[in-house]
Amino acid sequence: MKLTGREKAAYGLGAVGKDMVYMLSASYVLYYYQDILGVSAIAMGVILMVARVFDAFNDPIMGIIVAKTRTRWGKFRPWLLIGTLLNAVILYLMFAAPPALDGSGLIAYAAITYVLWGVTYTMMDIPYWSMIPAFTEGGKEREGLSTLARSCAGVGSALITIITMKCVYLLGQGNERTGFRLLALIIAVIFIVFISVTCINIKEKSTADVDSPSIGQMFSALLHNDQAMAVVVTIVLINCSIYITSNLVIYFFKYDFGGANWYDSFTLFNMFGGAIQILSMMVFFPVIRKWLSSINVFFVSLGMAALGYAILLVLMFTNMTNVHLLFVPGFLIFAAFGFQTVLTTVFLANTVDYGELKNQRRDESVIFSMQTFVVKLASGVAAMIASVCLAVCKLSNDTTQVVDAAAGSSVLGLRFTMTVIPIIGLVATFFIFRKRYILTEEKVEEIAAQVKAKREREAQ
Repeated sequence: MKLTGREKAAYGLGAVGKDMVYMLSASYVLYYYQDILGVSAIAMGVILMVARVFDAFNDPIMGIIVAKTRTRWGKFRPWLLIGTLLNAVILYLMFAAPPALDGSGLIAYAAITYVLWGVTYTMMDIPYWSMIPAFTEGGKEREGLSTLARSCAGVGSALITIITMKCVYLLGQGNERTGFRLLALIIAVIFIVFISVTCINIKEKSTADVDSPSIGQMFSALLHNDQAMAVVVTIVLINCSIYITSNLVIYFFKYDFGGANWYDSFTLFNMFGGAIQILSMMVFFPVIRKWLSSINVFFVSLGMAALGYAILLVLMFTNMTNVHLLFVPGFLIFAAFGFQTVLTTVFLANTVDYGELKNQRRDESVIFSMQTFVVKLASGVAAMIASVCLAVCKLSNDTTQVVDAAAGSSVLGLRFTMTVIPIIGLVATFFIFRKRYILTEEKVEEIAAQVKAKREREAQ
């Protein structure tokens, strides 16, 4: 039986909630501990990178645990709900560091809570994506739901981009530490409610036992699927580029753009960018796809993003104070990332049939779990790069010293790190993807026909 509109909406709502949580952590935990609480940038960089890389490698383990689970509620929903409840609690604790802690005690607290947050997020995230084959009939329905969920996840990320700093200042009445604690509490509650709606409305339709591959088999399946590898490398480079910017853009507004009300400009810019990102996924992408193939749209998006970063770099050296000028590069970058969020999911889905033909094994859950794996890996690398930038540039919670020296090496380093490095990543993505990815729309249709014929022969 086909999915109902209610089931699709419930699943999408869960994606909104979980990516609100993810983006709050990915974009603001470094700022919270380094700039507000005074933890060393390098210490935070090491914590974030090690924790995220560990968490990324933890994904396949969680996938095996879920696959072996047998309960009256299915194998996915129990872990989805348990992971959500635990992750919501840890999220609050992570942004509610006790005031009495400082020095090594604060570093230890940051490390422990962040590692636990990553583990509990994996506990929820893996079953969320892995359950798609259990309640869809495959083919277009499965690909459509995956794309819808990724788009909804993008909406959740965009919402956090839009509201965070304004909410922090309103809730904390100017006290960022209090504001982050209260915002984390609100987001945690929303997260629990949204995932609960998903669990109530989504039920597994497939009860067949699925063979649980070992970790070695999971990575072997990926390594033997050259098209999946091409997409995985693409996702790493794109997300590393965007996460470097998302980690540092708040420092740009606070220490370079400056001003007593810098957070108003920051909020306005993010509000515009978040809206563009949502529109690019929901409106712009379907329109542009009428004229261009998915691969050509992807190449256009890479060019848009690179051009946006180049314009941003030029504007930085004009010492402009009008935030509206930043809307030009902002439009190009946010729209491009919206396109890429949808397209990389579609490209990854295309590699499943290809892998079945090549390796005689259909590794849907393996392939899709890799998307989470590589996004976490990219965010860890990006966090380390951003932390090194902050340490080298000596940016800290002392706006007067830095803003007065806007032409100095501190601000120059910030500007180049958040624009030039992403451009390099995008250019590398273009050449790697163009050379390695061969699954054009015609090729995908050809492979789908071959897979169908193969299954018909096996059924006889």
